[in-house]
Amino acid sequence: MDTWEVLAVRFATRQTVASQVYLNYHVYGEPDRPLGMDYFFWVLRRGGRTIVVDTGFTPEVGARRGRTTTVPVPDALARLGVDPAAIDQVVITHAHYDHTGHVGLFPHAEILISARELDFWTGPYAGRVQFGHSAEPPDIAEIAKADRDGRVTRLPARHRLAPGIELREVGGHTPGQLVALVRTDSGTVVLASDAVHYYEEVELDRPFLVVADLEAMYRGFDALAAIAAEPNTVLLPGHDPLVLERFEPLDPADPGFAVRVGPTTERRS
Repeated sequence: MDTWEVLAVRFATRQTVASQVYLNYHVYGEPDRPLGMDYFFWVLRRGGRTIVVDTGFTPEVGARRGRTTTVPVPDALARLGVDPAAIDQVVITHAHYDHTGHVGLFPHAEILISARELDFWTGPYAGRVQFGHSAEPPDIAEIAKADRDGRVTRLPARHRLAPGIELREVGGHTPGQLVALVRTDSGTVVLASDAVHYYEEVELDRPFLVVADLEAMYRGFDALAAIAAEPNTVLLPGHDPLVLERFEPLDPADPGFAVRVGPTTERRS
């Protein structure tokens, strides 16, 4: 059976409040509350093969947007023993600034992104303020250049990336938001990226503040919750600090850096 190791790697963080995270938070009739937000990219490893999922943002972009970089993405990759020049596939789950910042680090990689996603961000509405504030134009230009160079694969709604990895388009947060279903040696990881930022989005049915299609976001919650309810399956949200608490640290001496994700590494009671 083809199985993978799934690593969630934190590269940045910030402190915010619930009303700046959840759409129309006032409708829930609750007082505002502090909320942390972590920023991750993901590494899928099997034998000698490594696939990188999303590429974070640069410290300069993070600082401009009020985010605190905990480890620059290139340094995090080096710590994991990943040589970007040797990576042959990079998945971009969606084209927001915190997922596209280092595409240029991977000069030989095939860039996989939803066709719908790429068409949107290179189309006429991407620059409108309510969309454009979530993207970095130089990052979009880097992906577009890779497309012109023949290194981009525009994905359909479902795509079998490799034995044990399936990519699915769910939309909602962005027009072509992708998730990955990854088979590990103990079960399935639902790598939700920003289809689910926090566990409580699904648990409390609370959409994120930034949304391209609210109905699609709700459909995504339902679909991913149903998959995650299957035996030996875990949900991996895109920004929840609880990820670092619920899963086994890659380095026990630095539990805030990265965790191994899978049904048998989940530490929740």
